[in-house]
Amino acid sequence: MSLLKDIFGKKDEPIQSYQDFWSWFQKHEKAFFNSVKKQTNIEKDFFDKIDPKLQEIKDGFFYLTGMYDNDTVELVLTADGNVKNIAFVEELVAAAPQIKGWKFTALKPPLEIDHVNIAMEGYEFNAKNLFFYSEEHTDFPDEIDIRVVHTDYRKDNKKTITNGSFIFLENYLGELNFVTSIDHIAIMGKPDPKQELIPISKLQDFLIWRQKEFIEKYEGTLQNTENDNYSGLEAELENGNPLIAIINTDILNWENKASHPWVLIVEIEYDGENHFGMPDQETYQLLEEIENEILEELKDEEGYLKIGRQTADNVREIYFACKDFRKPSKVLHQIMLSFAPRLEIDYDIYKDKYWQSFDRFKPDSDYL
Repeated sequence: MSLLKDIFGKKDEPIQSYQDFWSWFQKHEKAFFNSVKKQTNIEKDFFDKIDPKLQEIKDGFFYLTGMYDNDTVELVLTADGNVKNIAFVEELVAAAPQIKGWKFTALKPPLEIDHVNIAMEGYEFNAKNLFFYSEEHTDFPDEIDIRVVHTDYRKDNKKTITNGSFIFLENYLGELNFVTSIDHIAIMGKPDPKQELIPISKLQDFLIWRQKEFIEKYEGTLQNTENDNYSGLEAELENGNPLIAIINTDILNWENKASHPWVLIVEIEYDGENHFGMPDQETYQLLEEIENEILEELKDEEGYLKIGRQTADNVREIYFACKDFRKPSKVLHQIMLSFAPRLEIDYDIYKDKYWQSFDRFKPDSDYL
């Protein structure tokens, strides 16, 4: 313990970049290595040391560790399934130096099916008792809707079986594939006897085949929205405040929506109490500045389509449909940092292949 006391007794420089983190890590890696190798006080002597340093870069980093072999410690950095943080985990690991005795891994890797056996509250989750089938939807042919069947599933153990099955799938498929390759998933008991069940061991191959088919179908599909028509929509909220939306109504009828399967929603809060929830002129200009900065980075010809925006009740929301989730995550993180002193900005990214999130803006919707 005296070695750890000497090493960590000195005040470190603040961590402002990936390189700063790894420079700091290299100074202490021998103590970290010994802690994991000897299996002594890993929480206190390793995790409690790296956690605040990772938080200095950005929140949302999680980690696992163990011996990869007799001479190598593996540190797995993970986003814990949060799509918004995947790009940052990948970048951090990509910036890692070569350190003897260490293996750094971005995101929980997939495991061989024979190596995945989860035990939880008296139930097991493995290749012997898990099966699946794909639910097909005529109106949404590219949707990957997986039904996972556990042979012990009952109404009274639904929560346990669901949680255990999800843990199994994340370990079997790997964190990235689990988060990005399935659009919808449900855990259930035995379905109609006529439904053919497929061994869960074939799920990886099934998803690879569907992804290859999807890429071939939409490869190179881009859209130019420069000449699209936008419609102004107005409504009144229950509290009497107005809601104003400006939506690209042309793009909502596009037949290739699935080629841009990621929905980005930017949410900006402002003080509009004295204007019935609407921004004053100064705030309006600031909102325009933020939106223009986003548009400078997320261009339609690169796969980022602006769907429109909505303003109501002290909140401006801006909507995009995107070909990927990594660049929007990084762009919005920088925007948040740039405007943090003036406005509170947040964002969400999720998969919605057929843009059902925007159905409320269609002419036949009663939303507006």
